[in-house]
Amino acid sequence: MPEEYRPVLSTAIEILGRDVRNYTGDTVAVVGSGSRADICVRIDPDAIGYPQGFRMEVMPDGTLSIKGHDSHGAAYGIIELTRIMGVSPWEWWADASPRRRSTVELPAGYVCEHHPSVEYRGIFINDEDWGLMQWSSLNYEPWYMPGRIGPQTNARIFELMLRLRANYYWPAMHECTQPFFFTPGNREMAEKYGIYIGGSHCEPMASSTAVEWGRRGKGEYDYVNNSDNVYSFWEERLKEVAGQEILYTVGMRGVHDGAMNGAKTIDEQKAVLARVFKDQRGLLARHVNEDVTKVPQVFIPYKEVLNVYKAGLEVPDDITLMWTDDNYGYIRHFPTDTERARKGGNGIYYHVSYWGRPHDYLWLGTISPGLVYQQMKTAYDRGIRKMWVLNVGDIKPSEYQIELFMDMAWDMDCVAADGVKRHMANFLSREFGDEIGRDIFPVLDEHYRLAHIRRPEFMGNTRVEEWEQEYSTVKDMPWTESYLNDRLDDYKKISDRAQEIDARIPDDRKDTYFQLVKYPVQGAAEMNKKHIYAQFARHGKMDWHASDCAYDSIVALTRIYNTGIHNRGKWHRIMDFQPRRLPVYEPVDRSSADAPMLAASPSPVASWNAVECSEGSVSPWEMLGYEGKAAGLAKGEAVGYDFGRVDTDSVGIEVCMVPTHPVDDGGKLRFALSVDGKECGEFAYETYDRSEEWKENVLNNRAVRKAKVAVDKKKKKHRLHLKALDDGVVLDRMSVYAD
Repeated sequence: MPEEYRPVLSTAIEILGRDVRNYTGDTVAVVGSGSRADICVRIDPDAIGYPQGFRMEVMPDGTLSIKGHDSHGAAYGIIELTRIMGVSPWEWWADASPRRRSTVELPAGYVCEHHPSVEYRGIFINDEDWGLMQWSSLNYEPWYMPGRIGPQTNARIFELMLRLRANYYWPAMHECTQPFFFTPGNREMAEKYGIYIGGSHCEPMASSTAVEWGRRGKGEYDYVNNSDNVYSFWEERLKEVAGQEILYTVGMRGVHDGAMNGAKTIDEQKAVLARVFKDQRGLLARHVNEDVTKVPQVFIPYKEVLNVYKAGLEVPDDITLMWTDDNYGYIRHFPTDTERARKGGNGIYYHVSYWGRPHDYLWLGTISPGLVYQQMKTAYDRGIRKMWVLNVGDIKPSEYQIELFMDMAWDMDCVAADGVKRHMANFLSREFGDEIGRDIFPVLDEHYRLAHIRRPEFMGNTRVEEWEQEYSTVKDMPWTESYLNDRLDDYKKISDRAQEIDARIPDDRKDTYFQLVKYPVQGAAEMNKKHIYAQFARHGKMDWHASDCAYDSIVALTRIYNTGIHNRGKWHRIMDFQPRRLPVYEPVDRSSADAPMLAASPSPVASWNAVECSEGSVSPWEMLGYEGKAAGLAKGEAVGYDFGRVDTDSVGIEVCMVPTHPVDDGGKLRFALSVDGKECGEFAYETYDRSEEWKENVLNNRAVRKAKVAVDKKKKKHRLHLKALDDGVVLDRMSVYAD
């Protein structure tokens, strides 16, 4: 094979050959060319001028030509052919084997051309203690000692990534797991699948410090008082992996997910990081490439490091700045004009799974696809186009969100043209066929909507890492009895519908359906039943047995997931319904309540979703908000909502926003309210760090502001106006109440 060809191309050809043998009867046909087509694959940078891009074309002689700008581009062209054949990226990971076809036909003159929207697109395996690590080391490849995620597992992960057209990987890094580079064969698998290895915000220089510092470090991981040993720790790794395709994380935090040692103030941390940059880049120049600007590097201003960066930390221009969300899907910072102009560009580190305050969500993949789309589209439009990394936890059960994220990174224009609803509909149609896919869509749409109002993991109304009794004890949700009953009814409808559809799923798709639809929908339903029934029982309105039965149902569903329907235990140990053994996952303690249940809330005179304005226009965001009808407003845009006569001299106004963060460097999110031209005031709703308001906002996926304004009760019609005073305002719902 010529030197310019990399192993990823051979790997893609192997995958294509396997898919053809397994699913198409060994024939790929081109209309008008006879019964069999030759496939010509080659690298031709002139055929498409974008790195990692490809052009697939049916030539006049019937040859199927796949030209890649480089080896990755040619490989993605080959993978595109497997997609045309009907092979799902989740063929192995969700047991989604397609039905065999006698031929795959492409019409004469067919052309398909693609290139990535984002250069580096990847995943981070994280919080793997209860799922992926257990499954890998105790079930899938148990010949390694417990605690290792070995090359066979990584080969499966990397094939999934290749099928999803992803190329960037942050390996698992918790103390329970042996580091990636400590396990023989892992590096070779990354090379085979064309995967660039990186590391999280606390893993600089390809070193997983959480475990590795205890194995090969000396003294404290402290660049103020122990810099020589830390420097040697980094250099030792660079000597070992200098020939590997690595995107080097630079900078420094603590050993795991804590602030750096030895430097207490922001100024001290800034001085240490400036020295760290200089020394790390010196190591890269010595061991990787003497022109250090050609070594891909990324700096991640995460948590307290963002404050250091904003205090004036200077980052070399060729280093990519990777911004982060707040761990709950809301991006903290968007690049300024100066940051967008940097040679190194901008990246994003985003979560669909998280361990930490105010509460984990490690069990079910319930983050709203509408939120993922809205935030990542905003990120892309504001210049974050160099690197995208998604924290996927154990991969399962966040399959759909992973595919949405990667499809946006691969071809943003295509996803934007279709919209997130069409994207999810296409996903379901591919996996289950058009008819059943159409029936599943409203079930999952409602599943994500209800979880956006309150995730299943948050239903105990508890918090983590706040040790006061009020946060660690399961207690009532602050909802009325009427809403609790409505929520139970909503979950019953989709749970029952998921069960009805299950009867129509072919046997060879039963496991796929259970993993992608039935388990998350019914698991979320049973978790809600468990806690809502317990809330009724605490107040003497129901027997405790109903809550216990819901817990038992979660146990039974999880057992089916791990033992399988037809896959005979393939996923044994992958699913744990109580990660970290938090109180929310346990059978609810049989305690009684001192206070009565909340009385019914007053009904509003009028209430509107953001898209239901009677004046002005908004930019709707599909599948976002409590009713899936939230909308964005640009700075200066105003919308009006009409309501009728009221019998009081004043009204109360409640404005519910999607709790995004500011998109401009000024750090503000403000709007103004008026009724019948009478100003009600200006309101800001941005939050910072881990304030109490931010915690409530992310638990409820809502920021609320209230106002009171005098009205003329003689008027037959009133108009409420809202005007955005900053870019990035996302309105969910507004209500007017008689005062």
